[in-house]
Amino acid sequence: MAIKYNWDCRTVDTYPTHSDSNQPSNTHSDVIYNVHWRLTGELIQNDVTHSATVYGTKGLSTEDLTSFTSFDTLTHDQVVGWTTGSFLNEDSGSIQRLQESVSGSIDLKINPRTVTKTIEL
Repeated sequence: MAIKYNWDCRTVDTYPTHSDSNQPSNTHSDVIYNVHWRLTGELIQNDVTHSATVYGTKGLSTEDLTSFTSFDTLTHDQVVGWTTGSFLNEDSGSIQRLQESVSGSIDLKINPRTVTKTIEL
């Protein structure tokens, strides 16, 4: 079976009020500039669920707020799109490497390279 990946980008840092660099500038409230993201992978094998997570933060550009979306109308899918898009803009293979990290962790759970055991007294 394939690993199912899920992004969680619900926690964000905002500027209470922020103006972009356009002339004249666009000023808005609750402008997201940083996303706290988690990428979780889940693999179900023989009725056992194996999962792993990587996480971090991703800064978003606030240089141009022409197409600003009000915080109150944002959806999680939009923030996920911005976050993954930001990864892709910086390095087109970065999301693949994150998924490989998650899948490698899941593989180590299924096929551990070392096992710690205790000797009975």
